[in-house]
Amino acid sequence: MTYFRQIPDARSGSFAYLLADMDQREAVLIDPVDEQTTLYLALLDELQVRLTHLLLTHTHHPLTLAIKTLRRDTGACLALGAQCGIGEADRLLYEGETLVFGNELLRVLPTPGHTRGCISYLWRDRVFTGDTLLIGDCGSSNADEGDPGMLFDSLTRRLLTLPDETLIYPAHDFSGRRVSCIGEAREKNPRLTGISRDEFILRQRQSLTQHVAEQII
Repeated sequence: MTYFRQIPDARSGSFAYLLADMDQREAVLIDPVDEQTTLYLALLDELQVRLTHLLLTHTHHPLTLAIKTLRRDTGACLALGAQCGIGEADRLLYEGETLVFGNELLRVLPTPGHTRGCISYLWRDRVFTGDTLLIGDCGSSNADEGDPGMLFDSLTRRLLTLPDETLIYPAHDFSGRRVSCIGEAREKNPRLTGISRDEFILRQRQSLTQHVAEQII
């Protein structure tokens, strides 16, 4: 028996994900946020499961308080993409690796572009895409951490090649939706449908330029 829960944080529009093998009593937590740390610990206690891994799809900053607290209180292994540049990680993840919790497997899919260290996690019929692929949108390509061409390749050559029925669970959403699927993203995502790689790169750079200008103002 497995357990799955999407845990929203209303303030930040973020989602964390708790996955557990209830037979072996082992769990993983994807993209925790600071404000929900108490809830995560309460859920682990309620379910009587052991947190084996803390998983990040990406990071922009030094480790958050949530990660530090959960590592201390649960002894979980912190795993993230090999290109993230976070030296405190217990395990760096590369192309083709798998993560085991109980009798369950997560497959590691490097999906760089939003940041160079972005990865997605494929589990059964769902994929946890972080900020790479959002619902009806995609992540930006920060000038210091990302690359728009790399992002386009990750989206079109990696994520959008998954089966149509694969469920998309992103790290953020601000439109009130909580899940999408690859078929919908391929057909209806306005950031991706009907545009070339060059057009995508141009739009990403224009968006970044506009964002920088707004910050200056």
